Amino acid sequence: MIRILHVSASTREASSRSRIAADMVLARLRESHPDQSIVERDLAARPLPHPDVGFVEATALPPKAHTEQHAHSLALSENLIRELELSDLLLISTPMHNFTVPSVLKAWVDHVVRPYRTFQLSPEGKIGLLRPRPVLVISACGGGFMDDMPGETPRTTGKQKDFLTSYLRYVLAVIGLTQVQILRLEHQNAPGAGDITDEINNWADQVLDQLEL
Repeated sequence: MIRILHVSASTREASSRSRIAADMVLARLRESHPDQSIVERDLAARPLPHPDVGFVEATALPPKAHTEQHAHSLALSENLIRELELSDLLLISTPMHNFTVPSVLKAWVDHVVRPYRTFQLSPEGKIGLLRPRPVLVISACGGGFMDDMPGETPRTTGKQKDFLTSYLRYVLAVIGLTQVQILRLEHQNAPGAGDITDEINNWADQVLDQLEL
């Protein structure tokens, strides 16, 4: 059985372009992998708390130094990491807020990117501890961008910088997740923004056949 973890961050529910796109990708995955289970982690419907002092102090210590209070402070983080560890594929669908990830998604990242648990500290830098698995990211953006995504035709009309894409690639690689494919849906707030079906299907045609599940 293929286990999929879908982490969604949009507050717009049914009108969310990132959620619509994620539903289409999940439908395609059901066709190609009928034997699957999906865990939905909806960060808009159930926002996670941002790290507090107890969490920060606990993450700074190796597990052998943890007290019962430290374990309590890390309990939610452990549950979220376990969801991720049990998955064979991670799907993140999110809007872009102020050129990067929404705060609810940043909170999820802060809970799952933990020293001694999902990455190890070493003199050479951070070493990811999670087993590799495919990661699909769908980002819905109101405007266009001056920087290109891999495989795109070079653009000349975008005027914004995209910090979401580079951030997610980097922070996920820290914990060992380097197989990251990103679809950036642009100009979604433009008057008369069109149907995204063809764009989603074209992207899915490119990436889904390459998945090693």
